[in-house]
Amino acid sequence: MKNYPLLRVRVSTPTLELRGATDELLDQLAEVVHAGMTHANPAPYDDPMSFYETDPDLRVAKWLRAIWRRRGQVEPDAWRLYFVVMVDDRPVGEQTLSGVDFSTFGTVTTFSWLSADERGRGLGHEMRAAILHLAFDGLGAKEATSDAFVDNHGSNAISKGLGYSPNGFDWATRHGEPALLNRWRLTKDDWEGRRRNDIQLHNVEACHALLPLS
Repeated sequence: MKNYPLLRVRVSTPTLELRGATDELLDQLAEVVHAGMTHANPAPYDDPMSFYETDPDLRVAKWLRAIWRRRGQVEPDAWRLYFVVMVDDRPVGEQTLSGVDFSTFGTVTTFSWLSADERGRGLGHEMRAAILHLAFDGLGAKEATSDAFVDNHGSNAISKGLGYSPNGFDWATRHGEPALLNRWRLTKDDWEGRRRNDIQLHNVEACHALLPLS
């Protein structure tokens, strides 16, 4: 997508690469969504979520529609960058970065999922580390937030391992039932204390040109 530079933004680590979610990459990743490899037990997603759709064709369609709709929203109070997670040139998951009133507060939040057959290898931790590097080093974020259901032990462990501090609780629904969320917060100062020197940013100037960062 040479005419939309935000989709050329990349973040690379020794293990994986986050590539801007072009339609070509989404088409490849759709096979993972169609196969139901986004599922986990206990369910990690709050409502509404396309991955809870039981029909695989409709699940892919709903997932793509949501990305297309949000990918084009670039406003001072809300923007979102979508990345496809690549390992050995294979798409294995999705990582997003959202600005929440970024020009005022410098706050970002993240969301991700990883194919079921790729879990347990530390990739979830590496994905989050990569997107945090983009947020703090590339975009000048002041803080990052995250949340996860209290029984989502993997996501909560990643937040704790990356230096986030507990930031209270919240409620959401999944499958229509209320469930408790852990909230997490990471400041730039705390991130700086764990800053890595093996994560590379590519084409980040597109973010400064096209996102309302200040």
